[in-house]
Amino acid sequence: MQKIIVTENPSKWNLELLDARVVSAEDYLNSEEWKHQKHAKVINLCGSYQYQSTGYYVSMLADARGQKVIPSTATMQDCKFHHIIRQDTVDFEEVILPILDKVDEQEIEFGIYYGFTENPTLGKIGALLFNLFNMPLLKVKFQKKDKWHLKWLRPVNLKDLDQEETNQMINCLTLFLSGKKVVKKNFSRKKYDLAILVNPDEETPPSDAKALQKFIKAADKIGFTTEMITKTDFGKISSFDALFIRETTNVNHHTFRFARKAEYEGLAVIDDPSSILKCTNKVYLQELMTENGIPMPKACIVSKNQKVKPELEYPFIIKQPDGSFSKGVKKVSTPEEYQLYLKDFLQTSDLAIIQEFMPTDFDWRVGMLGGQAIYVCKYYMARNHWQIVDWKSKGAGREGKSETIALSEAPPALIKVAQKATKLIGQGLYGVDIKQKGNKYYVIEVNDNPSIDAGVEDKQGKNLIYEQIMQHLMNIVSNK
Repeated sequence: MQKIIVTENPSKWNLELLDARVVSAEDYLNSEEWKHQKHAKVINLCGSYQYQSTGYYVSMLADARGQKVIPSTATMQDCKFHHIIRQDTVDFEEVILPILDKVDEQEIEFGIYYGFTENPTLGKIGALLFNLFNMPLLKVKFQKKDKWHLKWLRPVNLKDLDQEETNQMINCLTLFLSGKKVVKKNFSRKKYDLAILVNPDEETPPSDAKALQKFIKAADKIGFTTEMITKTDFGKISSFDALFIRETTNVNHHTFRFARKAEYEGLAVIDDPSSILKCTNKVYLQELMTENGIPMPKACIVSKNQKVKPELEYPFIIKQPDGSFSKGVKKVSTPEEYQLYLKDFLQTSDLAIIQEFMPTDFDWRVGMLGGQAIYVCKYYMARNHWQIVDWKSKGAGREGKSETIALSEAPPALIKVAQKATKLIGQGLYGVDIKQKGNKYYVIEVNDNPSIDAGVEDKQGKNLIYEQIMQHLMNIVSNK
């Protein structure tokens, strides 16, 4: 990939580094040579990133030309909103705080150039903040009160660096440009790059380690070079062609920011941000399905100000709007339980869902991809429990057994209901949870991030399910 360093006055800076071309902003904006470099990486070192400045237009046109640029115009805008920056850093306190706790002072200020810091002790923080905000030159200040917190983070203009800082910046840029991963000689790099977002510490991830390895193998077969990434790799998103999220999603969460960033950068994305928004809130799903005639158990929405008991017979179900993996769901058997659970749920949301209790031996799960079923499972209830996972058990949740059904043997009416439900959401990967009562099927919810574990959902099709998902992503990438 051609590397282009753009600055207003190239002759002023000793930036002839490695195989990078150093060009003036004027040449980059106007010369035909740079307009058609589709696979270029642009490092924008202009003096200002203000709206409609030369630096702003360099990044905007790089994006329009299909080039990878640091920083992007979206990054420039995000850096204006300090509340967003502070919130993002709060999400990573488990990384930041242990490092800063080793500092003797009550506040610390330092520069971050391409993710590198002068003090090696702070290197992990530098890499994290660079990955989060993807701004080439940053200065940051942390302050300690009851605990360390971010006081400010701001981009630095090249012209504001003194000679010592400039030399440090050039050394860091050299390291950044030469930071290629070691690739085994027998490894053939593919045309497209796929990132799989995971959380190694997640208690109930949507895919186990064996399934993730099968995804990687399928991606290689389809034509992707795959890299496993975590939440600290936010700044790397623009270097990929596709993102596959295999971490439990939520809107007020870094998974949603990854999906939104990936979509903005033009990547093929599963789960796309629209699907996350729609599927992770049960209030929205209830309204959407009901309004479009999708059969669901009887239900109603209750609010903080609603004192009247819902018109459902005991027992019934109460749900948090954004619960997952059977969490945030309670069976209510008495008025006292109802008031207790409602008060608890409304601590974090102004609304909750009350739903008819529909006891069954198992729940159906239909895996959907691009509007077509790719697997059908029965998840049986945990022993002596009314859910498929019993979270009251000591330690990890106790699950019921599962049974995977061949698509050809699945009830056609079941597949039809799942297709109707996901048509309202999108064309991505979904898991539709369905209850069966007699010959009728009722949608419980649609999951944007369904479980796919080795030996469970893949039991009938073996490796086919992994290849189908990777091919779906490849089709999106190829059509862009």
